[in-house]
Amino acid sequence: MIKQRHVSYLKFFSRKFCPIFLVKVMKLFETRDAALAFFKFYFPEDSEESIEFCCVTAQLLAAEDLQLLSQDVLSFVITRIGPDRSKNLVNVLWRSHHSYESDFSILNSLMHAFLKAGMVVKAMEIVRTMRENGVRPTSTSISILFKLLLRIGDYGSVWKLFREMVFLGPRPSNFTFNMMILGFCRRGYFHIGENLLYIMQKFRCEPDVYAYNIVINAYCMRGKSSDALAWVHTMVERGCNPSSVTFNTVINALCKEGNLAQARKLFDGIQDLGVSLNTFIYNTLIDGYVKAREIDQANMLYEEMNKKGVSPDGVTFNILVAGHYKYGRKEDGDRLLRDLSVSDLLQNHSLSDISVCRFCWAGRVDEAVEILEDMLEKGIPISPVAFNSVIAAYSREGLEEKAFEAYEMMNKFGISPSSSTCSSLLMALCRNQRLEEARELMEKMIKEDYSVNKVAITVLLDGYFRVGDIIGAQYLWSYMESRGIFPDAVAFSAFINGLCKAGLMEEAYDLFVEMLKKGVVPNNFVYNSLIMGFCNSGKMNEAVKLENEMRQRGLLPDIFTFNVILNGFCKQGRMKAATDTFMAMHQSGLIPDVITYNTLINGYCKAFDTTSADNLVNKMYDSGWDPDITTYNIRIHGFCTSRRINEAVIMLDELISAGIMPNTVTYNTMMHGICGDILDRAMILTGKLLKMAFIPNIVTTNLLLSQFCKQGMPERSLMWCQKLSQIQFEFDEITYKIMERAYRDAQENALFPGGTTEKSIFLDFLMYITYDYFCRNRPDSTIGQPPIKVTEIGL
Repeated sequence: MIKQRHVSYLKFFSRKFCPIFLVKVMKLFETRDAALAFFKFYFPEDSEESIEFCCVTAQLLAAEDLQLLSQDVLSFVITRIGPDRSKNLVNVLWRSHHSYESDFSILNSLMHAFLKAGMVVKAMEIVRTMRENGVRPTSTSISILFKLLLRIGDYGSVWKLFREMVFLGPRPSNFTFNMMILGFCRRGYFHIGENLLYIMQKFRCEPDVYAYNIVINAYCMRGKSSDALAWVHTMVERGCNPSSVTFNTVINALCKEGNLAQARKLFDGIQDLGVSLNTFIYNTLIDGYVKAREIDQANMLYEEMNKKGVSPDGVTFNILVAGHYKYGRKEDGDRLLRDLSVSDLLQNHSLSDISVCRFCWAGRVDEAVEILEDMLEKGIPISPVAFNSVIAAYSREGLEEKAFEAYEMMNKFGISPSSSTCSSLLMALCRNQRLEEARELMEKMIKEDYSVNKVAITVLLDGYFRVGDIIGAQYLWSYMESRGIFPDAVAFSAFINGLCKAGLMEEAYDLFVEMLKKGVVPNNFVYNSLIMGFCNSGKMNEAVKLENEMRQRGLLPDIFTFNVILNGFCKQGRMKAATDTFMAMHQSGLIPDVITYNTLINGYCKAFDTTSADNLVNKMYDSGWDPDITTYNIRIHGFCTSRRINEAVIMLDELISAGIMPNTVTYNTMMHGICGDILDRAMILTGKLLKMAFIPNIVTTNLLLSQFCKQGMPERSLMWCQKLSQIQFEFDEITYKIMERAYRDAQENALFPGGTTEKSIFLDFLMYITYDYFCRNRPDSTIGQPPIKVTEIGL
């Protein structure tokens, strides 16, 4: 039946197999996977009788020299019954194993079974049993155990196991050391990985190219390409020839850091060290040039590639065509595709992949999907790149449902998702604030051993912070570490920035310290996030200390850094310190921008130092910067606050003369000044503002409602709130506070300054204009807030 592929008939009597017959049937299958699949189909329950039956089956397989299949069976059963009941399984096997296999055979099978099941503690117990019975475990099994122990962070057991290897065997091999180096480097302890490179020589194990590549890759992953380059020179000095993987890793890291000059220098020296340039290395450098928007350099490298006889592949053309569409000229991308279609450089399916990508880059996703479906109908092989392009394009447009349809199609046709697939899907969900679904998707892909990169996790982390879900972000961070995914500089930056924006500066700084301890190099973004957080919380001393530390680490504060510190000093009214910072900016060779000037002008206006503000505006002109709408709004607000309405009006006229359109902030600022001004002049200014066709908003509403209260007319404030609620106008927190105050004042009949009838009519007029605008521009939908009753306000 098996040879005739009628395996399905076995299901009618498989439950009555004895172990001997079951083993005979399993041996008839052509592959180990097929035999194990049949055993899984046969295994009906996990009763004690069934477990003993499986133990006999595993021992019979071992007796037939099918140790690997025996380990597979044991691993499946152990996973099914769990660690607690596996102790009984071990006892059953050990009791009866002499009839089938040796001590080494059964213990080795058990150890591999526990390792496959991920039960590290049980595997350690088997190692102890082996030592007690004079059996030496294999070097391979110990190396796998090292990998699992390092993954869960049990370093004590790692060193204990290593000492046992040294004194009791098996002797550590290159594979053992490489596994340890990889494990420690992944956990961020690359100084231990480096030391192991020296220690392994004492055991007559010369570090090979794989060992060096692990350390080099660890440094590159953490943004320390200079240290990675130092190790490349070290391995050459020690007589170990770097491989193409070595150079590609370092070149890729240099490109990501934007150090293309050093990347090109290393690229040019590769052949001198006896390593041939291949397509993979060319693609890495071309991609670096494209991402740096140096399309001409990318084209020149492509021409050089052809001259040297290195064949480009689909990835090469994807990079170049994408570069032309994103940063260059679409005509060049079309020309490249036309040249490609008439050449024999690529197979038909690669050309189709590139065509799909091309339409996605051009924003013509529907046409890309048509090509994709046509390829599938014709049976033309498709790579994950084509699907990833479609999914990413839908994600960018916010069409997450269509992105998931493409993902389902991808799975249906047996195309394995990549890390890019996961990142695009997570981005689509995060943009629509479907964060729980995004987290579940990420966990599912990790559990199913799909490749999930740190970019995907960083996207989700940023999504949590955008909606203010700090707990969700912290859970994700813990989950990432528990899965052995070491955060890189980008992930640390996103987490620190999110904590700073949430005002959790202590937690943010602790994470920054942890980042330094793990050897991750902080960049300007990290320092700027922390400095901004400390400035916003009023801790200027800590902010200035970080700016000094930044310099000590070789990082130069940028314009953003200085602007943040300036704003912090201005908020505290420390204008002398702000001026010193402004001078330090000049001394650093940085040119102040509009934000710099606006920040200082705002500081002087709040300090009622209009002379210094005027001088700074003049300096702004001298430096080649023209005031923008923010500059004018700051000056107008300063004049209105100090009741200098005439000067505010002059500033408004100057703004219009400069060809700048006033915005809602301008309108609200002037309205605030008008409401407290002399009635006759206020009426004239109101007419002037109405001619400018300003659009009121919630701030306007709150301002006017607040004025009713200030002028001793809380009942009018409540009446307008009632009218606004009837048109489903959305109030904010400030509105509700104003209503509570108005209700309280009206109920307590408090003494007010006493508003005149004329003032009441004027405010009612302004409020009516605002109310009328909202009536005419309200959404068609009647769904909104229920009308608020005056008697309910404040309860």
